[in-house]
Amino acid sequence: MKNIQIKSCFFLLLLIYSTNSYCQFSGWKEKALELGTSIGAKKLGLDEVLKKPAAITTSFEDVNQSGSKFPDLIIVKNVQPLYLLPKATNGGFILCEGFFEMTNKSYCLHAGTFLPSKGDGYMYAPILGPKKDIITSILKNAEKHPEINQNDIQVLLWTIIARTRFSDYSGQVKLTAVALLSPIELTHLEGGMLGILPASLMNKAKSKIPDGVQNIFEAENKIRQLVASGNYTYADMEKYAIIAGMAPVRSDIPSGIWSLHPDGYYIRYFPSGYSKTKVQIYVPKEIIASGKSVIYDATNDIACPANTGSQRLAQTNEPLDPNYSIKIKVNCK
Repeated sequence: MKNIQIKSCFFLLLLIYSTNSYCQFSGWKEKALELGTSIGAKKLGLDEVLKKPAAITTSFEDVNQSGSKFPDLIIVKNVQPLYLLPKATNGGFILCEGFFEMTNKSYCLHAGTFLPSKGDGYMYAPILGPKKDIITSILKNAEKHPEINQNDIQVLLWTIIARTRFSDYSGQVKLTAVALLSPIELTHLEGGMLGILPASLMNKAKSKIPDGVQNIFEAENKIRQLVASGNYTYADMEKYAIIAGMAPVRSDIPSGIWSLHPDGYYIRYFPSGYSKTKVQIYVPKEIIASGKSVIYDATNDIACPANTGSQRLAQTNEPLDPNYSIKIKVNCK
């Protein structure tokens, strides 16, 4: 049966080639690739497609609101640059008592959702899901490759969130993946991923899922199509990953709310779009007095929106526009 399908595809393409002019057939590679991946997706069946887990599953349900504090319950004073703190061996910063902040690179980890708005409340949540180790590895390794453009890393993350198979990668996104992931990690971009879903299967799938999830499901398929074609710009990718407009704000979770991190310090997020986030951290003296070493490693964290229609944001240890000429004014020994 498999051989029959392959031969049928070949003869169909041959027929197209023989009956069309060169200019009409200029996109034959893209058509062939889409046809092949569609056949692979059809083999899965509707039930199997719907059972495929999301690459990253973190949602606001994973936020532990215990110990959280509204913005005015912690008085911020004597704020120091977070990036001037001592570096931890395995990544991140060794915290000491006081207030610290850093505007860092951040990344959208939820295609088909709205941009953050100024009124959105974001809280700490861990990165969860089948591809959490892959995402964390990319964010950590990106620090060692400053030559790689942030947009190229964002595209790679979108393809993973969209469950794109590595065998469908081409062009710059493939180069970025090879630079930031090991050969073993690259093989993990095959298992649990999807090919391009044909329109008939997409329509059946969308009829089985809630309205709020349909945009995300369709956006992920569009991203897989773009990657497989190898012919797209960052703007093309962003068009499907980001929904125009703003999601409604939840008044019960205000912007600037403090999350109590599992390691005992408080953290809050102020996104500017999806590509940068100002992070503020408050470390109570009791935490340091206990003698425990406390490390902030942003690559394990997600700034999670209370509004499920907004983007969850992966954080990094990479400061934007740091000023290393100044000296920190706290004693971290």
